[in-house]
Amino acid sequence: MSTSVILAHEILGDGPQKVIVMGGWLGDRSVFQPIHPWLDRSRFTYCFVDPRGYGESRAIAGTHTIAEIAGDVIALADSLGWQRFHYIGHSMMGKVAQYLCAKYGDRVQSAIGVTPVPACKIPMDEGGQQLFSTAWEVPANRGTICMVTTGNRHTEVWEQFMINESLRTTSPDAFRDYFYMWSEEDFAADVQGCPVPFLAIAGEHDAGVPTEVVQNTIMQWFSQAELHVMSNAGHYPMQETPIHFVTVCEAFLARSA
Repeated sequence: MSTSVILAHEILGDGPQKVIVMGGWLGDRSVFQPIHPWLDRSRFTYCFVDPRGYGESRAIAGTHTIAEIAGDVIALADSLGWQRFHYIGHSMMGKVAQYLCAKYGDRVQSAIGVTPVPACKIPMDEGGQQLFSTAWEVPANRGTICMVTTGNRHTEVWEQFMINESLRTTSPDAFRDYFYMWSEEDFAADVQGCPVPFLAIAGEHDAGVPTEVVQNTIMQWFSQAELHVMSNAGHYPMQETPIHFVTVCEAFLARSA
């Protein structure tokens, strides 16, 4: 097991409720920049984090496993003096959110999985496997993934932006490893009956993690699970509907305070 480090991060706000936030497979914490203006910084302190191999943590080596990420989150919380915190994870980090709840439930006050990959192995057909498993070699695949998982509804300018940001903020090795992390690791048995309050946010147009997948997995596993289907959004609600995204997240966090 790799040694924990202090991941690169950015703090916004100074409120009493502490929140750690991490982005998904295709990029670093900058995916959340559209929500920054709408955060209630007097009520919450937000810590936006880059995992090993991404963004400002790009030079930090690692094995890029769920256990490693979770350990790094706890090490970061310790360094900040946060004994208890909320956790928001997008996509693959929504899978990490479930692991944190199962393994560190005494530290996690509540968790939000944003279009979250479930805690089981993810089945893929041949086409899906080919698309995802070559995305670190074929940059255009990253754009295709963004468009497919948002219902093919958005401008090609956004698609190109997401490709460029993904290439800019991820290292090839970490990007490859994280694919196998979120698609292959299976700890579903460990989250059965987990009592940590968990909000699953599904995107109305998300073909990557459809609402029915969330209903059949996370909503069955967590004893205090809530589901919100984000209208007019796909896999990236923080990009697609940022004001409503913040409104839904902060209402849940306030209930779980």
